[in-house]
Amino acid sequence: MAPHRRLTQSGLTQSVRVTVLSAAAATAAAALGGAPASADPHQTAESARARVDRLYEEAEQATEHFNKAGERVERLREQVAQAQDSVARGQERVNRMRGALGSVAGAQYRSGGMDPALALLLSEDPDSYLDKAATLDRISERQATDLQDLLRAQRRLGQERTEASRDLAELERSRTAVVGHKRTVERKLAEARRLLNSLPSGDRAAFDRASRSGRGSLPALSGLAPASPRAAAAVMAARSAVGRPYVWGANGPSGFDCSGLTQWSYAQAGVGLPRTSQAQRYAGRQISLSEARPGDLVAYRSDASHIGMYMGNGQVVHAPYPGAPVRYDPVGMMPISSVTRV
Repeated sequence: MAPHRRLTQSGLTQSVRVTVLSAAAATAAAALGGAPASADPHQTAESARARVDRLYEEAEQATEHFNKAGERVERLREQVAQAQDSVARGQERVNRMRGALGSVAGAQYRSGGMDPALALLLSEDPDSYLDKAATLDRISERQATDLQDLLRAQRRLGQERTEASRDLAELERSRTAVVGHKRTVERKLAEARRLLNSLPSGDRAAFDRASRSGRGSLPALSGLAPASPRAAAAVMAARSAVGRPYVWGANGPSGFDCSGLTQWSYAQAGVGLPRTSQAQRYAGRQISLSEARPGDLVAYRSDASHIGMYMGNGQVVHAPYPGAPVRYDPVGMMPISSVTRV
């Protein structure tokens, strides 16, 4: 029988090294989505970067839903406040009318008894009075008019209370939607960050360089002038924002998302734009890309979930996505859905 071969120290070291390297390769593959060790590392990194880009796009779409819901919350909050104020004023009017008619009832009681019609309408349910209109001949014409005015005021007050309650319920639903959209954005951004962190440092650095390939300085502009003084003022504001960070849900001045940047820029020109890119695309006259002049809004993707401002010379200023600050990029950086002149 041949003697057992003893494993040398160098052989042991080599064996351990192979095992460790194999485990490391498996771990890296798992971090990149469970790809087998035999997969092309270049393709794996490319697929990871493509997934990050999709997550950023989906997060931007969710951000637009968040902004839209937030805008609705603000509008409903104003409606609720106005409705509640109207209800309060209506209640004061009803109280005054009831008080005046109560004085009439008191005088009648002291003089020999309250008129049944007046007692009916001063009750908590005066609507039944209409079924007994014949009793109106027991009181004066002026009192009858006052009683009918009270009835109409009480009906209007009830309607206003119903509308206020409906607006309040819709406000609560919209607030819930805001929270839901916020969670969606945060989840997608967190997933994108985890995926980026799982990349080897070289691939991560390459992605960072690619994501910041836009121009940070003012490009050479063509001879085209903005279409209006307000567009010129918006262009100057957008230029001043270059380099500031992308912050989802923000509309300046320290950070912006895409529609927040265009809204803030036009606000500096005294022009109010809607909060979302989908609404901004309809905030003016739509023109062809060949007609674009500085200050025009360029909406991207079929759902207009991204927007930038044309600056001339084939460039737009926009807030790209987290990690990439406000910058200049080619106008054709992604599919264009519309160009709008505000």
